[in-house]
Amino acid sequence: MKRFVFALQKLLELREFREREAELELARILGRCVAVDNRLRELAVDKSRIYRNRFSAGRSIADLQADEHYLLRLDREKDRLIEERAKLELLRLEAQKKYLEASKEKKVIEKLKEKKTVEYRKFVETESIKAIDDIANNMSHAKLVEER
Repeated sequence: MKRFVFALQKLLELREFREREAELELARILGRCVAVDNRLRELAVDKSRIYRNRFSAGRSIADLQADEHYLLRLDREKDRLIEERAKLELLRLEAQKKYLEASKEKKVIEKLKEKKTVEYRKFVETESIKAIDDIANNMSHAKLVEER
């Protein structure tokens, strides 16, 4: 018997490729989201440190002004990062949607391949049984002919 060949194998490979591409795009966007989240945490830690040390002993008016300017810069950066994070979230949702769609399309072809594989195995088993029956019938027929 020849081995099973799935007629839509190239289509399955294309869908697997598309799924991998969508997954990589989603991972890339998620990586950017994590980087922005980490930077926001760093800004919060910096801001907390500045507030904690702001009125400690030995600090001059110039130090307080420098702290105030630094806090303003941190707030501007935080606002920019929050806006960037919101845009990334929209991109993430779109990429996730594309990934789920590509995954679903691939699974449809995989299910079809599984179904065709099961059908092929049943066919091979049936053909094997027929071949064994033919051999057995020929052997019994040959014995009958010999006995006569």
